[in-house]
Amino acid sequence: MPAGAQPVFDAAHVGQPGSGNHAELFMPAAAAPVPALVVLHGCDGVGPHYRGWAKALQGWGYAALVVDSFRPRGQVNVCNHGRDVPPQDRAQDALRAAAYLRSLPAIRADRIGVIGFSHGGWSALHAALEDALPASRSRAFDAAIAFYPGCDQPTARLVTDTLILIGDADDWTPWRRCQRWRDTVQSGVHTARIKVYPGARHGFDSTMDLHRYAGHLVGRDSAAAQDAEILTRTFLAERLSAR
Repeated sequence: MPAGAQPVFDAAHVGQPGSGNHAELFMPAAAAPVPALVVLHGCDGVGPHYRGWAKALQGWGYAALVVDSFRPRGQVNVCNHGRDVPPQDRAQDALRAAAYLRSLPAIRADRIGVIGFSHGGWSALHAALEDALPASRSRAFDAAIAFYPGCDQPTARLVTDTLILIGDADDWTPWRRCQRWRDTVQSGVHTARIKVYPGARHGFDSTMDLHRYAGHLVGRDSAAAQDAEILTRTFLAERLSAR
C-alpha cells in the first residue's frame, strides 16, 4: 500500500441495494457463480448515476458492488478538493472489495473487474497499477474501466487491461493527460486503450443536460454515452465473460 494510504472498506458494512450501507451489492439473476465488478463513484459521492450503472451491469449478468469511499471517511463531496480522499486510498478500498467478492461462493474469483467515474475513474487507474498490490496482498483486477478519469503521472507498470473513455472537450480531466498515462504504463503484457469522444464533456454518460458544476461544464452527450456503453459491455465480455 502506498505510504499514508488508509483503506476503509469493511465487509461488515455490505448490504443490499438501498440498504444505506457503505457498500451495496447488486446480484444478477444469472446462475452462480458470476463475474463481478467493483463500482467506484465520482467526487459527488454515491448517487443514482452510479447505482444506475450497477443495475446495468446486473442486467448484463455481472454482480456489482458499489463502494462508498466518502461517508466512512467523514466526507460527502470532494469535487473542489479531490485529494482530500486520495485515489491511492480508494484503490485500496477497491482491492479489498475485490477480495471480499472473491470470498463469496456466488462470485467467480477469477473474473473481477473495477469500473470508476471521474474521481472513481482516477482511483480505478491507480488500482490497475503494480504499486497498488504489494501491501494489500491482493491479486490484480481482471479488467479496469475508467470514465473521464483524472490521469496523473504513474509510478508503476500496468497489471490490468484497462479502458479509458473520455471526451476531447472535457475541461476538468483533460484527455491528453490520459493519453500520456497510457503511453507510460503499458507493460507489454497488459494494455491500456483510450477512446476519445469529439465534443464530449465531463460526465457525458450523465442523464443531465450540459450545465456548470464546480467550475466546469458537465453533462450528457448521447452519442458518446451510447458508444461508451457498447465499448464497456464488449470490453467486459472479452475479459470477464468470454474466458
